[in-house]
Amino acid sequence: MSPSASLPAPLRGLRILTYNVHSCIGMDRRLDPNRIAEVIARSKADIIALHELDVGRKRTGGVDQAHTIATLLNMDAHFHPTLHVQEERYGDAILTALPTRLVRAGPLPSVGETRGAIWLEVRTWHRVNVINTHLGLRARDRMQQLATLLGEEWMGSAAFGALPAIICGDLNAVASSSVYRRLAQRFKDAQLLAGRKPRPTFSSRFPILRLDHIFVSKEFGVAASDISIDRLARRASDHLPLMVELDLHAPEGLDALARCGGSLCAQPAY
Repeated sequence: MSPSASLPAPLRGLRILTYNVHSCIGMDRRLDPNRIAEVIARSKADIIALHELDVGRKRTGGVDQAHTIATLLNMDAHFHPTLHVQEERYGDAILTALPTRLVRAGPLPSVGETRGAIWLEVRTWHRVNVINTHLGLRARDRMQQLATLLGEEWMGSAAFGALPAIICGDLNAVASSSVYRRLAQRFKDAQLLAGRKPRPTFSSRFPILRLDHIFVSKEFGVAASDISIDRLARRASDHLPLMVELDLHAPEGLDALARCGGSLCAQPAY
């Protein structure tokens, strides 16, 4: 938890970004975590879901990319390795300066490259659940991975259903896919709610596929959606970052905050 985190009140204009950073190796083959941090900083995102981070890997100079990017953004990093061999790790992270509680992090059923997910409870004006995941390349694997995420240990749990929810990730799935359609049965595609035609995120040089997504529960509205397509973003990674700005339309009594008039009086300790 960041002790100096400021809390938006009420929850309007909360910015969420999802971004596959390709081990911070750009389309120009340059390794540069600082460049990734600059792309993210331009979005002014409050919660950032990152994929394909290297931590202590020889191929990228042994740098802890999650910590480095978080430090540059004055945030905390919650990293989950999907690959862990000796001191080398590779995986996904959620970055934020807001107070958080780790609920769960773990692997998903995989063939070949291991996939995983991380779930945080983030304290804004209301508490919200945030899950970040990176699904596999094979359709069969993706369906099994999503089935696990929808199961009782993740999104099917009482703890997940009790709060507004945000699901971020590189799903490796387009809107016509079975994985996308199944997820869209339960949650809302934030890009569609933004009132503009959804835009692709891959590849950054010639974006033609919409693989990166942010889904939200029914309590959220979307004030804006944006995909960075400037020169910096096109070079920094092979994916483009997707950012959405959310409003929370929570029903009265959703949690203790509603009974406290928006104060933090009933919030649990983090």
